[in-house]
Amino acid sequence: MLNSHYQPAMDSEEASPSLLVFVHGFLGAADDWQPLQPYLKNRNQLYVELPGHGASKAIRSTSFASSCRLIHTTILDCINIQGLRPDTPVCFVGYSLGARLLMYFLTEYTSIQSGLPRLNGQGLIIEGGNFGLQRQKDRELRLESDRRWAKRFNSEPIVDVLGDWYRQPVFSSLNHEQRQLLIAKRSVNLGCALSDMLMATSLGHQPYLLPEVSALRFPAGNLPLYISGEHDTKFTKLAQSSGLNHKVVEGAGHNVHKEQPEAYASVLLTYLEQTGGNTR
Repeated sequence: MLNSHYQPAMDSEEASPSLLVFVHGFLGAADDWQPLQPYLKNRNQLYVELPGHGASKAIRSTSFASSCRLIHTTILDCINIQGLRPDTPVCFVGYSLGARLLMYFLTEYTSIQSGLPRLNGQGLIIEGGNFGLQRQKDRELRLESDRRWAKRFNSEPIVDVLGDWYRQPVFSSLNHEQRQLLIAKRSVNLGCALSDMLMATSLGHQPYLLPEVSALRFPAGNLPLYISGEHDTKFTKLAQSSGLNHKVVEGAGHNVHKEQPEAYASVLLTYLEQTGGNTR
């Protein structure tokens, strides 16, 4: 079971019975979602820390399937410990790697997992998540790139590796101060644990999930919702071409929930209303 933080709804009489499950990105932690919490007071929230990250850094995963099983058991454990109904509606919210894992969870993993109770999925929010690579050549190139990063995380001072990591184009919206703050925050992680998780969940190992994700239907017939920042050109284009419901948040880059938490929460709550998430 993974480390997680449960935040119950503050007003039980006004609370929705659903559970929001948040999964962070590579290098992240449960508290990455903290900027959203003031806007979700009437929602039960579960913040999961992935293998090799935060207080789950001693836990190892070897694949997408094993990561998803750990996420699954963590959610089930929360539902049990907190006394929630076994059929509690669950809305999944993932950022970057977290989004990729949740897409896999609701498609490939759900079709193969056995021995665990199924969750009552209410919705899926994808923030900056890649659906996968269609061409074998592209997957091979991505694997090679991730191997180089994994080798560096495993053998070099983590501060040095992070300095280069956050210079990648996807993080171009960060200014110098923001970049330095991220490097300082992420330096508490173990390089060897990050190396293992990077290879276990490489985009080169991920199936192309868009057809299956597009086929997902939640209450009221809703599709998954993709959220991107207006300055995140790559993932905004990816979302626009996907055919999924898509919201672009102004004034944000790749990490929308951190850069524009109020706008992000507004989009999330509207989506939940459309999927019946306010049913009491």
